[in-house]
Amino acid sequence: MEFRLIYQGHLKSNGDIKEKHKIRKCFHPQLKELWNQSPLKDCRDWLEVPPRKNKNSIIEQIGEFQFAPLVTRQQNLFCELNVILLRPEEPGKFITSGDIDNRLKTLFDALRCPKDESEIPSNEKPIMEETPFSCLLQDDALIVSVNVTCDRLLCCTNPLDVFLLIHIKVKGTETT
Repeated sequence: MEFRLIYQGHLKSNGDIKEKHKIRKCFHPQLKELWNQSPLKDCRDWLEVPPRKNKNSIIEQIGEFQFAPLVTRQQNLFCELNVILLRPEEPGKFITSGDIDNRLKTLFDALRCPKDESEIPSNEKPIMEETPFSCLLQDDALIVSVNVTCDRLLCCTNPLDVFLLIHIKVKGTETT
């Protein structure tokens, strides 16, 4: 399965939990919509709550949130990412806005479920539209390949702003 996610906004090096959750919240509606389309609409039983009653459920309860990661070990899935990162600087200039590897680490952390409650801002509570809260990855270790192309973003001047187009290929290690 292949699809694309988009993000426009701040992407800081070594982003804190608030930054990561803010980015995670931008991806949630896109991933939620993906669950309504083929082939995922045929796998909606994976989203059943409580997960203990359904052995195929991918729901992970973390604090008050019920996260629904698309790429999980349980379903024998992994993914490859092809990222186009546009930023308002000349190509090759990473000094003013932070190094690329730490910016990507912030992105990868935002694409995965939090590991525990300490990775969710204390003032955040799920709203009805966020139950379950869709995210891409159970764990960022399920990313097996990354390709990043950086270029200039021509429509803003804040060095922390980026536009991301992320092409995701989800693959399985065995038939499910």
